[in-house]
Amino acid sequence: MSIRVKPITRDEHLAFVAARPSASHTQVPSWGKVKPDWRAESLGWFDAVGRLVGAGLVLLRPLPGPRLPGLRRYLAYLPEGPLVDWYEPGLERLLEPMLAHLRRRGAFAVRMGPPVAVRRWSAEAVKTGIADPAAGRLSDVRATSYDPRAGRIAGDLRRMGWRQTEAGGEGGFAAGQPRYVFQVPFAGRSLDDIHSGLNQQWRRNIKKAEKAGVKVVRGDLEDLPAFHELYGETAERDQFIPRPLSYFQRMWSALTAEHPDRMRLYLAYHDGEVLAAATMLTVGDHVWYSYGASTSRRREVQPSSAVQWRMMTDAHELGAAVYDLRGITDTLEESSHLLGLLRFKVGTGGEAVEYLGEWEYPLNRLLYKAFGLYLSRR
Repeated sequence: MSIRVKPITRDEHLAFVAARPSASHTQVPSWGKVKPDWRAESLGWFDAVGRLVGAGLVLLRPLPGPRLPGLRRYLAYLPEGPLVDWYEPGLERLLEPMLAHLRRRGAFAVRMGPPVAVRRWSAEAVKTGIADPAAGRLSDVRATSYDPRAGRIAGDLRRMGWRQTEAGGEGGFAAGQPRYVFQVPFAGRSLDDIHSGLNQQWRRNIKKAEKAGVKVVRGDLEDLPAFHELYGETAERDQFIPRPLSYFQRMWSALTAEHPDRMRLYLAYHDGEVLAAATMLTVGDHVWYSYGASTSRRREVQPSSAVQWRMMTDAHELGAAVYDLRGITDTLEESSHLLGLLRFKVGTGGEAVEYLGEWEYPLNRLLYKAFGLYLSRR
């Protein structure tokens, strides 16, 4: 059955997303407005009778250097997408029309992140791996479950000429979207079940915050500067490059305009001072803990734990099937400063999930190679 790929309207895209249980927050139309350096386009996959059977947000990044009229070339990027039936046999009929359309748009290469889970490790399995000196990476630990369909999809992509990108960064954190994430399953569980699944330290910290009088409130656009002040302190403490306040203001305006609950801000107060804050994103029944921030002052009252539990409580009330704490390291070495973050997330009693990762297809090999050299010298 032939498939056509062509641009669709924002409303068509949103309707397709709304008809699915969930989709990545990077695959909704509003995400394009969060990335002003990229040109965003909504694509639709249509079958032979004209039914919309897939959708994707593609971000087009122009090549650096002088822009000659009629010769603009782009890197096309579909983060955690496209939203198609990845498990249907014959991926060629879904991906080849996409490549043909993007080639006509001037793309010299296409990058995508199939939302396909490969392996899962329970919290107990991850803890066992951390304690095992022979396990240097998560992949050295026996997975709790494995989906063989993911291996078939990876094989099909390689056969079609797609290349899996290197993980890059420290501890397996990719330059694009994370390959390894930590998620807490909510489907079919009561809030008491979820609370019981937290480890003793998590439960103790939540109780400490309650006894200390920490109050967590929903914030709004005008509260983003308070969040960002803490975020800047967190960046300095944890040694990462922070995003500017304007990024979060743009993110808030774009996402909440699309849906009032697409993005939420939570702030933890103690004695009138904001000690911790975090953002939460929602698409369908999937909820993400997105960005967190805290001060080093009065950490004994556990404001970050209070924020997390409030977000988990609200996510459950929203009907979430998954509470996603996003990226984790796949490095289990004690020397890694990212191991503490992994231990923190393991305390939720959820599971580590490995996705298929990001893949690239060079449409113009000369430009693709030149772009790779440019990135390597930055």
